[in-house]
Amino acid sequence: MCVPYCVGEENWVDSRTIYIGHKEPPPGTEAFIQQRFPDNRIVSSKYTFWNFIPKNMFEQFRRVANFYFLIIFLVQLIIDTPTSPVTSGLPLFFVITVTAIKQGYEDWLRHKADNAVNQCPVHVVHHGKVVRKQSRKLRVGDVVLVKEDEAFPCDLILLSSSRDDGTCFVTTASLDGESSHKTYYAVQETKAYNAEKEVDTIHATIECEQPQPDLYKFVGRINIYMTNEPVARPLGSENLLLRGATLKNTEYIYAVAIYTGMETKMALNYQSKSQKRSAVEKSMNAYLVVYLCILISKALINTALKYVWQSDPNKDEPFYNQKTEAERQRHLIRAFTDFLAFMVLFNYIIPVSMYVTVEMQKFLGSYFIMWDDEMFDEELGERAVVNTSDLNEELGQVEYVFTDKTGTLTENNMEFIECCVDGHVYVPHAICNGQVMPGAAGMDMIDSSPGPAAREHEELFFRALCLCHTVQVKEEDTVDGIKHGIHQGKSTSFYISSSPDEVALVEGMKRLGFTYLRLKDGRMEILNREDEVEKFDLLEVLTFDSVRRRMSVIVRATGEVYLFCKGADSSIFPRVISGKVDQVRARVEQNAVEGLRTLCVAYRSLNPEQYEEVFQQLNRAKLALQDRDKQLAEAYDLIEKDLILLGATAVEDRLQEKAADTIESLHKAGIKVWVLTGDKMETAAATCYASKLFHRNTQILELTTKRTEEQSLHDVLFELSRTVLRQHGGMTRDTFSELSGDCTDYGLIIDGATLSAVMRPGQEGSNSGNYKEKFLEICRNCSAVLCCRMAPLQKAQIVKLIKASEEHPITLAIGDGANDVSMILEAHVGIGIMGKEGRQAVRNSDYAIPKFKHLKKMLLVHGHYYYIRISELVQYFFYKNVCFIFPQFLYQFFCGFSQQPLYDTAYLTLYNISFTSLPILLYSLMEQHINMDILKKDPCLYRDIAKNSLLRWPTFIYWTILGVYDAIVMFFGAYFLFDNTTFTSNGQMFGNWTFGTLVFTVLVFTVTFKLALDTHYWTWINHFIIWGSLIFFVVFSLLWGGIIWPFLNYQRMYYVFMQMLSSGPAWLSIILLITASLLPDVVKKVIWRTLWPTTTERIQVGTNACRNRDRGMQGVATSLLW
Repeated sequence: MCVPYCVGEENWVDSRTIYIGHKEPPPGTEAFIQQRFPDNRIVSSKYTFWNFIPKNMFEQFRRVANFYFLIIFLVQLIIDTPTSPVTSGLPLFFVITVTAIKQGYEDWLRHKADNAVNQCPVHVVHHGKVVRKQSRKLRVGDVVLVKEDEAFPCDLILLSSSRDDGTCFVTTASLDGESSHKTYYAVQETKAYNAEKEVDTIHATIECEQPQPDLYKFVGRINIYMTNEPVARPLGSENLLLRGATLKNTEYIYAVAIYTGMETKMALNYQSKSQKRSAVEKSMNAYLVVYLCILISKALINTALKYVWQSDPNKDEPFYNQKTEAERQRHLIRAFTDFLAFMVLFNYIIPVSMYVTVEMQKFLGSYFIMWDDEMFDEELGERAVVNTSDLNEELGQVEYVFTDKTGTLTENNMEFIECCVDGHVYVPHAICNGQVMPGAAGMDMIDSSPGPAAREHEELFFRALCLCHTVQVKEEDTVDGIKHGIHQGKSTSFYISSSPDEVALVEGMKRLGFTYLRLKDGRMEILNREDEVEKFDLLEVLTFDSVRRRMSVIVRATGEVYLFCKGADSSIFPRVISGKVDQVRARVEQNAVEGLRTLCVAYRSLNPEQYEEVFQQLNRAKLALQDRDKQLAEAYDLIEKDLILLGATAVEDRLQEKAADTIESLHKAGIKVWVLTGDKMETAAATCYASKLFHRNTQILELTTKRTEEQSLHDVLFELSRTVLRQHGGMTRDTFSELSGDCTDYGLIIDGATLSAVMRPGQEGSNSGNYKEKFLEICRNCSAVLCCRMAPLQKAQIVKLIKASEEHPITLAIGDGANDVSMILEAHVGIGIMGKEGRQAVRNSDYAIPKFKHLKKMLLVHGHYYYIRISELVQYFFYKNVCFIFPQFLYQFFCGFSQQPLYDTAYLTLYNISFTSLPILLYSLMEQHINMDILKKDPCLYRDIAKNSLLRWPTFIYWTILGVYDAIVMFFGAYFLFDNTTFTSNGQMFGNWTFGTLVFTVLVFTVTFKLALDTHYWTWINHFIIWGSLIFFVVFSLLWGGIIWPFLNYQRMYYVFMQMLSSGPAWLSIILLITASLLPDVVKKVIWRTLWPTTTERIQVGTNACRNRDRGMQGVATSLLW
């Protein structure tokens, strides 16, 4: 592709050329190569009508359990097996069908949503007229007319707007949640074309990068053919209007489509996050492997014993069915066939329905979080949101919480407190002699009143803050029906910005006498103390970024050019060459200790030659299409130097409601809380004290750049390690969790630079290889850790480091901004706060909550319940399947290993689907072993379920042994009880199907009663489902055996159930065997609760005692009334 040469293009190849209005460029300028681009159709659906069945089947059979049951089903079809293929096929068909219907319905909803978007009408300029067409038919290069309050149909480059200055206001709430109005700009040469016919005369091409998902990054340029020589202008993110954003407070705009359909930035952000798996799911998979080994062992034992049995000629085939010589020689094939037949017979030990029950439990259980009225925030009008229900139970296993500070622990609602100019402090509305001073006055808190020279500096400082920002001014007092603004004095204007800090500073200047009025036609206007309007030409804006941590503007006033710069003290002080640095630094440090957010302000005068040089540097960087960001950063670095310090500001970000109470509760629950922030150490430390992360008696350990400058990193690490281990005797703090009052509380503070040094791989021959281990050792012995001056990637590195440590703890990350996304994605559980820094954190999180205080209930109540419920569900499923299949294994010893089934086909099929599935599903949704108020009041109860305690191997083995015991009692109890009394009242003998039905009846009642005994929270729904499932089993058995069904080839169960119930000994044996099966578990629980009760069990006993006492008091009161 031939394109005109431009600065920075030498290495640039991955690009596209767009012809505005599909007009060819003038001859001789460049080759016209029409590229093919996708249409504007959005496809968020996964399936089509044609590929749904094959694609969905492929995805479902990738699951090991589904594939295993498919193999079993095929084996049943191919070889002669003891059970019907229906016994495996029907449950598998049920599971596959339910999942397919659920996924198909969800995809149908996505198709419906896609069609609504794709058929939406848009206005396109065609041959000087505006025509309507469907959104899906929009093409790259079309010029689009968008009116106020309409959403952009694709990614567009702004050409012109109804506003004279070529700007428009946009909200990107649907993209990143930021409801503030952002300003976008048209190119200088096209902004005057604001009618259809005029826009149609634009002759230009756009060269830009290929589509990429970063919402905040765009590099391109527009070549405008006005004369013989094309004019090239840079295009950046400030010119790009993204699909999904909405036009606000601008009557209309004209823009050209550059990315359409699935190439828009919004569509490229659809990609799914990496799948997270909970600890319970990993335990479940480990148990499945164990049970698969048990299944194979059973099949091998029975196959071997079958051939031992048949080695006796008297027990082999009868004389009338002797094997031929060829059959006798096919031992290996017959043995393999028998092995497969036994695998089929015992395969129900691995429950396919468990996967469906677990999925339903997670999906339905997640609604309890969303329906929780205590987690509804009236101020925001938001409820908690569940993006990933797969991790519900992980909320009950959290050991580390990594939290952001600004907007998460604090409100991100900035209030201007004071400013310091050359050591003089100014506080708006300060009280003096009992009188509130007017907003225009300042009050000196340190020194004598400033003199004339200092007065000039002071006004320059105020002007700098009025000019160095990206704030927009709105004259009306409503936006989208919501009242806003500062209504002081004569002005009814209010300020809008994507940064709450900037609004606070501009409002603070207004209260100190300097009011920012507007930006119009490239001129910024401010109203000074004398009510005079001052005008400044805005020449350049050097935008803020998190690496530089500062922003600048270049303005011209009365022939003089100034660069005003504001930013973090760490990024301003090294660039300052004069000013009262010591006084300002002292005030900044004092404010930081008080927990205030500080910014420093500096300036630099530019003579015409310097400004020309600056202009050339910026222009070269802006026109570069390769590494534009890097070149701009280098240009900014060269420009923002030799500054003169003016002063500093202090803004307060108040602590969120109940943030301190939440952190204290998490500590009591045994959860370690780390604060990861980009703020300076002093500010962050003050917030940590206010939020009770650090207490006054906490011994602070510092691992900071300041300390490592005095000592080597190696020495500091080893010294800190000795300090914490001397107290704890070489043992981690977890060992002393119950004795925390007896040992010193340590808090660690580390900054980003030192963390980089700790994380750096060790060089050969150096002793830095074990820095990470030493760092982790120190952290493990600290009750709280504060990491300040953190870059977003460093936050993720910290989380990853803890995740990969020796104990492999479960981590949770919580934040509200785009800079928290990396750690939210890295942690086991990611939670987004619906704050003021956009919705990127919410979009990328597993769960979203309105405020930090809701984390307490999320973990201590919902997490606790979810873990208790699902751990019982998993263990109970394996238990009831051992009870189900082990009698079948024992039965083979009494039927010559002939693969004769003990149970009827209907019982085999419906045991896990109907008879025993609903009670455990309901239990896993509604069980409350302790009242939720107690869980909130006593966070220590969270420790009882820590480290996956209910799904450890000893517990699993206990449930398995209990299942084997119950199976032995059921089988041999029935066997011995009916050894000599196998007669009914009319003298008939019980057959093998009656024996199997008796065992199955005891089995269904035993496992259901076992669940009833484990249930602490009874409602009418529990009673209906538990007793209803038993009634359903009895009714089904009566109907199944009481009617001759025409579709059955054989009727082996006819009258069997009725015949069994007509026998008195059968009733007696059912009652005795159920009692004998349940008794050991009840006795074990009584002994354990009496001798070694957990905290949870003590509270359960106390709650029951209180309840009984209340009932007794009510009884006494009633009798007295009578």
